[in-house]
Amino acid sequence: MKTIGYAAQSAGDTLAPWEFERRDLRPNDVAMEVLYCGICFTDIHQVQDDWGWGIFPMVPGHEIIGRVIDVGEDVSQFKKGDTVAVGCMVDSCLECDQCHHGEEQFCREGMTLTYAGRDRITGETTQGGYSKHLVCREEFVLHIPDGLDLSRAAPLLCAGITTYSPLRHWNIGPGSQVGVIGLGGLGHMAVKLAAGLGADVTVLSRTEDKEADARDLGADGLLVSSDAAAMEAAQSSFDLIIDTIPVKHDLTPYLRLLDVGGGLVLVGQIGPIEEMDSEPVVMGRRCIVGSAIGGIAETQELIDFCAKKNILPECEVINISEVNDALERLKRSDVRYRFVIDMASLAAP
Repeated sequence: MKTIGYAAQSAGDTLAPWEFERRDLRPNDVAMEVLYCGICFTDIHQVQDDWGWGIFPMVPGHEIIGRVIDVGEDVSQFKKGDTVAVGCMVDSCLECDQCHHGEEQFCREGMTLTYAGRDRITGETTQGGYSKHLVCREEFVLHIPDGLDLSRAAPLLCAGITTYSPLRHWNIGPGSQVGVIGLGGLGHMAVKLAAGLGADVTVLSRTEDKEADARDLGADGLLVSSDAAAMEAAQSSFDLIIDTIPVKHDLTPYLRLLDVGGGLVLVGQIGPIEEMDSEPVVMGRRCIVGSAIGGIAETQELIDFCAKKNILPECEVINISEVNDALERLKRSDVRYRFVIDMASLAAP
């Protein structure tokens, strides 16, 4: 299938239109027209090759809402015309213990990334959702319930599941005390989802400026992390803290806020952290853990939960021609709170 997308031809390039071929359908494949694609800070890291595993040319995008236009002969869960979604992965071995547990993101052979990955059969480079069409293995395609606002649903496929998965792993619900560090693309979804699960939610921010926004999103309050007295008074008050800060930072002040046995979950920073004091970890059996996306079943659970509760990201919808400007604005945190590309603005080849 000939299609078109916006691609970086080499590390650090601006994105520009690029025609390329999608593979022919295999028996278990679903082909879709991409309707909307969210913009994630991961797209910036990948295009800049910050992590060293970029493959170019690169079409980013792993928050994808589409409409089925064709299916392989063995596909049983989808048909032409269905509204569907694809997230951060498009394949895994489906045979290892992690895949059998429904955690394909931890596949022992490695999940196949939606873009900047390698196809498990041909080895060709996978290309993402900043494009007119996508082909994906049936097992990694998700159902979109009727009534969900498609223009706002795309970020659920990354920002949503990245924050929902640790909430579910830690059994967050009514009576749980949850802190959220940062109120950006990830943080605002963590607030909405934790509140939707019934938790008491506090946003941690360096200033009071975001208190009104935090409450509008469902938080019960805001804790100013630069206020030493307030931080002292809040010690041992949280069961779980979701840390969405995407850069190197000191974890020690936040660890003291956890109750005995509580957890600080890193979902923002991939890379070095500041040197820290182990005392609050050892003396309170507190833990520092990381979390990526969830498995396919958990992602479908999230989508269904959000449809039932009408929980959706706050989005600014743009045309594909604005994508480079949007990436620069995202670097400056100049968005409330996610960008979504209306892919109708991309002409078919």
